Amino acid sequence: MPIRLPQLQGAARVLLLAGVLSLPLAACNGPTADMNRSLESVHQPVVQRSSFVFDVSTLPGGGVAVSEQRRLAGWLEALDLGYGDRVAIDDPVDSATTRDAVEKVAGRFGILLADNAPVTEGDIAPGTARIVVSRTEASVPGCPDWSNKIDNRTNNATSPNYGCAVNSNLAAMVANKEDLVRGVKGPSTTLIQSNSKAIKAYRDAPPTGAQGLKEVSSKSGS
Repeated sequence: MPIRLPQLQGAARVLLLAGVLSLPLAACNGPTADMNRSLESVHQPVVQRSSFVFDVSTLPGGGVAVSEQRRLAGWLEALDLGYGDRVAIDDPVDSATTRDAVEKVAGRFGILLADNAPVTEGDIAPGTARIVVSRTEASVPGCPDWSNKIDNRTNNATSPNYGCAVNSNLAAMVANKEDLVRGVKGPSTTLIQSNSKAIKAYRDAPPTGAQGLKEVSSKSGS
């Protein structure tokens, strides 16, 4: 429908014409301006780390008493320690005997002690060592997201719920949540060489039918 301008002169007519032409642009900058026009999902996995501390009493010459080892084992069991958790010891004396005792307890859960312990709040009392368990959790905040029902035929935008299922499943399935941040190194050269040797041996082996097929009679032995 054509727009009829009133009979205005000079600058007034120019201003009115500019206002009329800006109406379609204002509509473009409305609610659809913040829509996701790319193929990237809005909601991405978020990795969060939590630290738990436990102080154990150490022996004068180093080491941990059996009673303290049982307390430590019960605490680790209560935390449901498993793969992906990081266990470290902060010992002011840096006793190898104490580290070995703690490492044996952590080994019951299939966990090896880390080389360095993270910084924690509070001082370590004399005659004690601090056990630090670091745990990472991954989640996708805001999913599912049906806040904006987009008609792709008119808006040509990606739904805010796009990628929620895939990213949520990925965050739940990854055993070590830190892999979502740092990634995992590829196979070493030694492993590749070992695989190549196995493939070469398979290819160089003579075919099983090279010596001919074994004659088999269909008649019974009776």
